[in-house]
Amino acid sequence: MSGYGPFWRRGLPLILGVATAAYAAVVRPRALRWGATRDEAVRTFPGDDLIPYADGQSTMATTLPARPEEVWLWLQQMGCKRAGWYSWDLLDHFGRPSTKKIVPEWQDLKEGQHLETVPSGETWFTAAKVDPPRSLVLRADLKLPSGRPFDPLLRPPARAYSEGIWGFHLEPATADSTRLVVRTRGRSRPQPLMRTVDLVFWEPVHLIMQTRQSRNMQTRQSRNLRRRIRTNAAARTQEPTGS
Repeated sequence: MSGYGPFWRRGLPLILGVATAAYAAVVRPRALRWGATRDEAVRTFPGDDLIPYADGQSTMATTLPARPEEVWLWLQQMGCKRAGWYSWDLLDHFGRPSTKKIVPEWQDLKEGQHLETVPSGETWFTAAKVDPPRSLVLRADLKLPSGRPFDPLLRPPARAYSEGIWGFHLEPATADSTRLVVRTRGRSRPQPLMRTVDLVFWEPVHLIMQTRQSRNMQTRQSRNLRRRIRTNAAARTQEPTGS
């Protein structure tokens, strides 16, 4: 058993070093632009200027079988005690299922409106940019370690804070499909500590939650597409035929 000592002392640091280098060079860049093209990853999107000196950025994308104005209806009704976030509900919606339908009373989102992230309403996203049906940019500014929101326009950030945006950008892909590009940018202090937290925790969490949201959005749009096809087919069968 004592023979394993030299291996762990010498070999383990080497293994960890190689694994870290491989993650930094191969895995992380792909994770940060999951589904996005290179052009999408380097583009500037509305709302990027809200975090001008970001410590980190990600760009993820998917193509949805619906027109932008149809996808927009799902985006603007997001929020806790609203439609949910269409991701892992147990983690971000306290176990309450995200809705599978469009709810009319949640279709009037305004800039500056708060979208609560917890049932108590103590934390929220602010709808920083609302440009239907093209861009929805949500912003969160939090004191650390309390997690309490602060308004960056009214007071400077605390010594420890996190601020970031979560942007949803819609562009027609074809006549009946939409490219949804999701851009995040963030900045946190103290930088050495929070940068480590971002790399080890928040970046993997965002990948897990965002890919889940994209899949669930795909499912909802596909369901609506099938319903529309069935409705159109039924209407055609009821049309009177010429004599």
